[in-house]
Amino acid sequence: MSIKRALISVSNKEGILPFAKQLEAAGVEIISTGGTSRVLKEGGVDVIGISDVTGFPEILDGRVKTLHPYIHSGLLAMRDNEEHQKQLEEHQITPIDLVVVNLYPFKETIEKPDTSFEKAIENIDIGGPGMLRAAAKNHKHVTVVTDPADYDSILDNIKENGDTAEETKAGLAAKVFRHTASYDTLVANYLTEHTGEQYPETFTVTYEKKQDLRYGENPHQQAAFYREPIGPMSSVANAIQLHGKELSYNNINDAEAALDIIKEFSQPAAVAVKHMNPCGVGIGESITEAYEKAYDSDPVSIFGGITAFNREVDEETAQHLKEIFLEIIIAPSFSQEALDVLTQKKNIRLLKIAMEEETPRERSQITSIHGGALIQDEDRKGFLDADIKVVTDRDPTENEWQDLKLAWKVVKHVKSNAILLAKDQQTVGVGAGQMNRVGSAEIAAAQAGEKAEGSAMGSDAFFPMKDTVETAGEAGVSAIIQPGGSIRDEESIEKANELGIAMVFTGMRHFKH
Repeated sequence: MSIKRALISVSNKEGILPFAKQLEAAGVEIISTGGTSRVLKEGGVDVIGISDVTGFPEILDGRVKTLHPYIHSGLLAMRDNEEHQKQLEEHQITPIDLVVVNLYPFKETIEKPDTSFEKAIENIDIGGPGMLRAAAKNHKHVTVVTDPADYDSILDNIKENGDTAEETKAGLAAKVFRHTASYDTLVANYLTEHTGEQYPETFTVTYEKKQDLRYGENPHQQAAFYREPIGPMSSVANAIQLHGKELSYNNINDAEAALDIIKEFSQPAAVAVKHMNPCGVGIGESITEAYEKAYDSDPVSIFGGITAFNREVDEETAQHLKEIFLEIIIAPSFSQEALDVLTQKKNIRLLKIAMEEETPRERSQITSIHGGALIQDEDRKGFLDADIKVVTDRDPTENEWQDLKLAWKVVKHVKSNAILLAKDQQTVGVGAGQMNRVGSAEIAAAQAGEKAEGSAMGSDAFFPMKDTVETAGEAGVSAIIQPGGSIRDEESIEKANELGIAMVFTGMRHFKH
């Protein structure tokens, strides 16, 4: 069997004219519609209009043109089925062997912030998906193409064999159904968001491959990196890499953790992350001062870690950064002088990422489990959203308030059970991921050492009993911030009063598992 008749109807006209010309040169008859037909005719291609095939005009502003039995019978007829062939002959329908279709630009339309709902609806393709799905269903007999990147290989197949191989047809059909599924998902999610329904009966997502990864979390695991089709620019998925090796699976996870933390701050801040937990956070008058505090928080753990900044990295900061081994540096921008310094290190990855979203919106967080998924709102609540109450006899001092705020902003991003100590606008001890809260407090205090004296303690969840306050007192902690809400809160409050510790309740938990 050879390809004798093709139907071409594309929104993305990249490469379509030379492709059609070569099809014509190979003896393929071409049917086309609307704008595609005009482009091909103006380019000198002999085109059969869709109305000439159907005997029916394009109507309703082009909404109805390919939805016709003469088109879909030509696509769906099985060439090895005698009854199908007999019916084609009876109704004088010519089979269509090649379908080249891509869809109305729905994604590109809704990406524009000024797009009206009506305009978005008009860019939902109906006939295109119908033709693609029909051709893909009948891929044993029909070659179907939706991606301009496949044009050259299709032409090579036709020139060599007059047709495409069976496995090629099957691969293209699978690609079509992935494409239409992704397209339908964008439409469904747009309409669902428009109606305000948060958790519908089915939850469908779609991602586009950004890159293959060398391996996953461990070398024996294969992996790839995907991004949302219309995702936030303030994300690792949309980062601009200025220098260094390709990102790895673990790099991406760690970079995302660092970015989440740095977004908590409006004043100049620096964050160091290791294995998705903060190992140092500093706030300063300048970005250099902030980095020095973050480094001083834990100069051991930062080695081989990731740093993130919410201000441009300048030459002075870059000179400090080049002194140690770092995997990634994230910032909204880098001065040319800083780039000159940092790019001397061949492998360090420099990521330019916007720190604020142009159009912030609520997003869902998806966690995969075996056989399903957990979906929740992202935890965007911060200090200003909390119900702050001083529950002890003593109020925090002004300096303690500043450290309590820092501790609360950062402990939210530490794996539970989480305890964090902060002092003089830097973290000094982090206790992450322990099975009991006292264990996390002991780790944080041990890491802080003498710096624990006069520090502020933040806890991601309430104290179930007074023992964490006792541990804080032994370390020299002077103020505590925690959600409260335990049936034994009074025990913790009494112990804090006994030890002269100021304690604040937030009424808000920040578990991070």
